[in-house]
Amino acid sequence: MRPTRLARNVVFNPGKASSTLRERVRREAFLQKLAEPQDLAPLFKDDDYIGWSGFTGVGYPKSVPTAIADHVEANNLQGQKRFNLFVGASVGTEVEDRWAKLNMIARRYPHQVGKEIAKGINEGRIEFADKHLSMFPQDLTYGYYSLKKKHGDPKKPLNWAVVEATAITEDGHIVPGASVGATPEILESAEKIIIEVNTHLPNLEGLHDISASSMPPHRQPYLISHPEDRIGKTSIPIDPDRVVAIVESHQPDNTGPNAPESEDSRAIAGHLIEFLSSEVEAGRLPKTLLPLQSGIGNVANSIIGGLAAGPFDKVMVWTEVLQDTFLQFFDSGKLDFATATSIKFSPEGFDHFYSHWAEYKDRLMLRSQQVANAPEIIRRLGVIAMNTPIEVDIYAHANSTCTSGSKMLNGLGGSGDFLRNAKLSIMHTPSSRPTKTDPTGISCIVPFASHVDQTEHDLDVVVTEQGLADVRGLSPRERAPIIIKNCAHPDYRDLLMDYYERSLHECLKRGAGHEPHMLRNAFKFHTHFLEHGTMKVPGWD
Repeated sequence: MRPTRLARNVVFNPGKASSTLRERVRREAFLQKLAEPQDLAPLFKDDDYIGWSGFTGVGYPKSVPTAIADHVEANNLQGQKRFNLFVGASVGTEVEDRWAKLNMIARRYPHQVGKEIAKGINEGRIEFADKHLSMFPQDLTYGYYSLKKKHGDPKKPLNWAVVEATAITEDGHIVPGASVGATPEILESAEKIIIEVNTHLPNLEGLHDISASSMPPHRQPYLISHPEDRIGKTSIPIDPDRVVAIVESHQPDNTGPNAPESEDSRAIAGHLIEFLSSEVEAGRLPKTLLPLQSGIGNVANSIIGGLAAGPFDKVMVWTEVLQDTFLQFFDSGKLDFATATSIKFSPEGFDHFYSHWAEYKDRLMLRSQQVANAPEIIRRLGVIAMNTPIEVDIYAHANSTCTSGSKMLNGLGGSGDFLRNAKLSIMHTPSSRPTKTDPTGISCIVPFASHVDQTEHDLDVVVTEQGLADVRGLSPRERAPIIIKNCAHPDYRDLLMDYYERSLHECLKRGAGHEPHMLRNAFKFHTHFLEHGTMKVPGWD
């Protein structure tokens, strides 16, 4: 078949389609738009608004972003071609971090992972606005992020959507990979669409539940009262006329190994399982618990691993991301069903998942992040939310994003969606972290959180390897001693209690004792750390 041409020397060559690609792309007209990534790279202009599929390093495009980076590097266009990048959450560092290193990112929303992109944000080269993940897709379609867009269709917030698919249906609809994230809204918002069909991955058709989202005042409720409820389609509808090209790709998701468990993370898991058991015994939770949400990291892995060996049966999960320990949970027979927006398994975990696809496919569903993180559903289902902060203060304000109050790590993610609306809102963290000079140089329980993402009004339980503080129904003055006694590291416990007692004495004296603080000392842990590499202050005077 003779290749055809598009403007700017893009060659369409349907004759190069592999047999697997021909099986996966069931809309024949799309095969006529098969192109090479390097031919598409010059189409992207400086200041373009670009959306990618992907969530927590899974389901993102690999070939086209790599080709764009190659084009910029080969033509010495670093800093001359800078793009506004929108992804449901993080993607693989081999594309995102490389773009940041080449000074290709002007703006990035709403969540990222990688040393180079965090460096660019904190050095002021990349504009970054944090946002609850349930709200990002709707704000994108509202046009809130494209108010500065200088060229293209004013009715479409994005110039481009570049998304990964594992198949394309007869109608031209997209079957995503191991994540959904904000892909439906990114596709809806884009003037032009490029689809990477990843033939390295299996066709995951049937795994997804894609529901439409209308603009207010025409939005409808999500009719979900049980994690297993399906309300949408198995693929993402798109306008075929906006598809500029398709690309065949072969690269796996770059997930790497999951964070290993530690003695501290296992201790935290033990405290939480004991707490949940006591809630069942008291009649505040059913024996099957309520749907669980768990963040990512070694503590989350330990908790889910502990539940796989724990006393609860027929458990349901309503969460954002599934890690390897959820496979153990399924295999234990204790987890009945899980719904998420992404499955972030290690390479070994994905191998196990795909080789046992028949065993898992009817026990798992992936939804868009707008649904997976929908506050109303979380509240209706009575989700038990468990997330890891940077620090929690003595009154249970939590910081999830900015170290020392101003240095951005990754972003808020979906923790706020869940913690504000869950039946049980739990924050778990080690009580301390090491610095270069002190193995317990950072206390994760502080007098005053240096940045507040979750307020004291949102949290019910704080737990570290030291113990668990149940602060439901307690006033701030009742909370502080319990959090200090049960959760603080012994190296900091006396310092924190001294801070609280001095604050209480001073504030009651002047009639301001509801939530006592010595403002002159409230951030002394943090300032001492910046100056001396440890939070172990000599005292408060």
